Amino acid sequence: MSSILLAIVIGGAFGFTLDRVGATNPNFIIRMLNLTNLHLMRTILLAIGTAALLTFGGLLTGLVDPGHLDVKDAYMGVFVGGILLGLGFAVAGYCPGTGLAAAASGRYDAMVFVLGGLAGAFGYMLTYENVKATGLLDHILGGKATLGTIAGTEYPALLGMSGELIGVVTGIAFIAIAWFLPDRLLGGKDSRVAAE
Repeated sequence: MSSILLAIVIGGAFGFTLDRVGATNPNFIIRMLNLTNLHLMRTILLAIGTAALLTFGGLLTGLVDPGHLDVKDAYMGVFVGGILLGLGFAVAGYCPGTGLAAAASGRYDAMVFVLGGLAGAFGYMLTYENVKATGLLDHILGGKATLGTIAGTEYPALLGMSGELIGVVTGIAFIAIAWFLPDRLLGGKDSRVAAE
């Protein structure tokens, strides 16, 4: 029961944070994607960079147990799904997480988005065997492969380097990009864009 309560608290805090940074507003997301307001992009890069730095730094120092890591399977369907997700992100202005948080905040367009996502999941469930027969779900790159070797795990590595070091360097790079990214790459002079 305590793990369910913890999940609810963490999920609520995450949803609240998404709303506070503007990620539940599809106009912010569209402006990020068309490069006219990069506030949200900076926030995302900073969050990913900080998480990578803490996770892989923790692995290097022994503060994080590598047994808690779970590398997801690699297969061609991940790339096809990523393209579909990106297209939906650009059209709707939501991804699954931001759509749920926006629906929880009362946005009707987000509620329609969530219903559409559930209908899509149901459609995928009905056609799963046909999708599997295409080979899209066959493992590639060794299945659960990592970029670099992670000490204490048996995941195959694509590069003969320390995965922890790759993670720390990537985290630092993302934080640096977030720090130096301009307010916009396209558009007018005013960097402030009001929420709608």
